[in-house]
Amino acid sequence: MTNLAISANGLRKSYGDKLVLDGIDLRVPAGSVFALLGPNGAGKTTAVKILSTLISAGSGSGEIRVGGHDLATDPQAVRAAIGVTGQFSAVDGLITGEENMLLMADLHHLSRSEGRRVAAELLERFDLVEAAKKPASTYSGGMKRRLDIAMTLVGNPRIIFLDEPTTGLDPRSRHNMWGIIRDLVADGVTVLLTTQYLDEADELADRIAVLSDGKIAAEGTADELKRLVPGGHVRLRFSDPDTYRRAATTLQDVSRDDEALSLQIPSDGSQRDLRTILDRLDSAGIEADELTVHTPDLDDVFFALTGPTVPSQPNQASQSSQPNPPSQSSQSSQSKETAR
Repeated sequence: MTNLAISANGLRKSYGDKLVLDGIDLRVPAGSVFALLGPNGAGKTTAVKILSTLISAGSGSGEIRVGGHDLATDPQAVRAAIGVTGQFSAVDGLITGEENMLLMADLHHLSRSEGRRVAAELLERFDLVEAAKKPASTYSGGMKRRLDIAMTLVGNPRIIFLDEPTTGLDPRSRHNMWGIIRDLVADGVTVLLTTQYLDEADELADRIAVLSDGKIAAEGTADELKRLVPGGHVRLRFSDPDTYRRAATTLQDVSRDDEALSLQIPSDGSQRDLRTILDRLDSAGIEADELTVHTPDLDDVFFALTGPTVPSQPNQASQSSQPNPPSQSSQSSQSKETAR
């Protein structure tokens, strides 16, 4: 991760006696989607506001760089490199979609002809041409969100902050928004996404940081995070009682359901683990009628890491091919990454 679009060391923020961010570290590779996942109040929006220069970082924060620029010494250069779409739409409902776009072009100091060209291209890209002359107040929620992101792109930012971009959208509009985000990343844009939707993070993010009480409880790919939570298993079902009993004896470390003739074997869901189970069955001449693999999902991770007791897990997921879970560094050696 040498080419970082965003890096933050020991990011802190307090409001009075309330510690919102407790020394988090962030590393976001260029051209990727990085998701901050956490419940309300975890620190997601505060982190976005700091990184996008909307509020200042707290005293004691380390170096923060966005787009290669130091946030403390060159905030104007950071603003020139980024785009921000907040939780609440910045669209002005009293004017048309096209006028909203042209207003953004003026704010970016584009010439009249260039502004009209960029606005027309983005309205077409986001399928808003037919609605361009209509007041934005008449747009559906999904159309307003598309217009909001189109306005963000007027300045051609290479880093975009999307703060809960699909909140309140219907399932079709959410999927359309996911397609837009994928297209942005395909064009080389870096996206830092905050969300409460577990399926959204699973679907879009290259890496995910789970935020809880101002700290990063764990970080890694979706698969690495899922391996943090116990409960993965292989379930075998049999139709013949004798075969079922032989399998239970052969595999030994199993949970039995004598009524359903099914066995549950603890497993991390890896190919190696599955092969071991099948080899033991084959060597005993046993064939199951049905085999299913069950692995924890991000729901399990979310509830495990943001519950009353957060498991002591490392802060950074292993980036090797080994199936090791993400790890949290000790407070004495590194600041913990956090959330909102």
